[in-house]
Amino acid sequence: MMSSLKPQVKNPMLCTSADGEECSAHGAGHALSTMHGRLASATPSKWRDGIAGDTTDDGWTPIALLEPDAAGDNIVWVWNHARGLVASGEPVALHSVYGALAVGAARFNVLVAASIA
Repeated sequence: MMSSLKPQVKNPMLCTSADGEECSAHGAGHALSTMHGRLASATPSKWRDGIAGDTTDDGWTPIALLEPDAAGDNIVWVWNHARGLVASGEPVALHSVYGALAVGAARFNVLVAASIA
């Protein structure tokens, strides 16, 4: 079943960094640590291709997976405190284990609202 409902999470992770500053937090949806990036890169079979949708005002972006996940869903919602990581319609890859989002050559740490195993 397709889950296109936006997660009802208020302020999933508060960030103390001011707008325009690089985030110093490494929790889900904040800065991607070196180790986090290395773990995602070391497991290439866990990347799932998708297309980004419109990011909401509170930072949630729907990712339409090209192949449904184990639960049969093809929409997965991800959050990052920095708005504008990805444009609507842009191809992306989402790591199903480590919560990383690949947008071209860039990698971001995201909070995933649902399992995509």
